[in-house]
Amino acid sequence: MELKVYGHRVSQPSRAIMIFCKANNIEFEEVTIDLPKGQHKSPEFKEINPMGQVPAIIHGELKLFESHAILIYLASAFTGVADHWYPTDLVKRAKIHSVLDWHHSNLRHGSAAYVFNSRIAPVFGLPLNPQAAAEAEKFLICSLPIIESFWLQDSGLFLLGANQPSIADLSLVCEIMQLELLDENVRDRFLGPYKKVQQWIENTKNAIKPHFDEVHDALYQVSATLRKK
Repeated sequence: MELKVYGHRVSQPSRAIMIFCKANNIEFEEVTIDLPKGQHKSPEFKEINPMGQVPAIIHGELKLFESHAILIYLASAFTGVADHWYPTDLVKRAKIHSVLDWHHSNLRHGSAAYVFNSRIAPVFGLPLNPQAAAEAEKFLICSLPIIESFWLQDSGLFLLGANQPSIADLSLVCEIMQLELLDENVRDRFLGPYKKVQQWIENTKNAIKPHFDEVHDALYQVSATLRKK
């Protein structure tokens, strides 16, 4: 069955899906949904994802959205995916689910909203919203120390003390990479105090070479464009 991935490479969860597929030799057709033009709200796309968000996939008769659900499905449905991404051990799986659930209520709530409201809203024809950015910043500055002191453990290179990355590492690092769209001094203000987080980001990048940088290239290009303005 052909796999189609609908997304945009400036979307952090879209990047996670694409990197996962590339890292695990899962063939897919990438269908770019132009977010600034509002294609994610079109009737055609809402036939795939009624919520009007990316990413989404079609695999055979299945239409699936929400990036964590997609990652879990891909790790389970395709042969040859290494066990460390989504372990068969139920205890390890449960712990990965706990990280993913925490992510959406905390790190993503902070990172995505802060970057959008402080930096990229005009790309979508919307004004910057300092009040919304300030509220998001509270979540972001609370999330990073939790990753540093709780989710990252001294026993391993990755989340939950693992020695190889899971879908949780990929999802959360792609989220934090959205901070690349900020001015360097602002990004350093957030990440500078957290050396373990910085090292974990590098560990994850290195574990998924060259796919990580390849898929993030679009983000780097947008970041460079924003810096010129």
